[in-house]
Amino acid sequence: MLIGYARVSTQDQSTALQIDALKAAGCSRVFVETASGAQRDRPELKAALDFMRDGASDMLVVWRLDRLARSLRQLIETVDALERRGIGFCSLTEAIDTTSPGGRLVFHIFGAMAEFERSIIRERTRAGLDAARARGRRGGRPPALSVRDLTVARALLRDPELTVEEAAQRLQIATSTLYRHLPGGRRALLEAEAIGKEEAAELT
Repeated sequence: MLIGYARVSTQDQSTALQIDALKAAGCSRVFVETASGAQRDRPELKAALDFMRDGASDMLVVWRLDRLARSLRQLIETVDALERRGIGFCSLTEAIDTTSPGGRLVFHIFGAMAEFERSIIRERTRAGLDAARARGRRGGRPPALSVRDLTVARALLRDPELTVEEAAQRLQIATSTLYRHLPGGRRALLEAEAIGKEEAAELT
């Protein structure tokens, strides 16, 4: 059974051309959606996928590849998911049919291209980080608290009149941020300082 999926991005656009092409191709049912191609949550696409039966020679048909996905990675993920269920995929404009040897070859090539693209991105990212380290820079987000801020934070936590929340408010940070920089909060700080004093006393 052939199941069609038509999509436009806005209400102003018409699906008539797509629907006519899908019906001419033999689709017994067409699911129509108005949504951005980059949008992951597409109810009509989900309904079309749920409607098709696993391993029953059903096929999802679109007018053009970009009606199904807006990126090569998204396209391959969707078609791979169909293939695992034993469902075929066909794009009319590009004349791609994954149930044919030629169609499967095209998607193997697409997959290789997507992996190549990911490898290039990873390689460029590593090269950029290496270059930054060579210049004395480190990747990632800058710390929320500087060394001076941590000194002030410790001083605030030593004050028994202040709660941890109040100390965080004075530093204009979230309580979770303060705990991230000073794990254990006031108790751990006071215990560490007490141990330090004991060790210092033993050395004198």
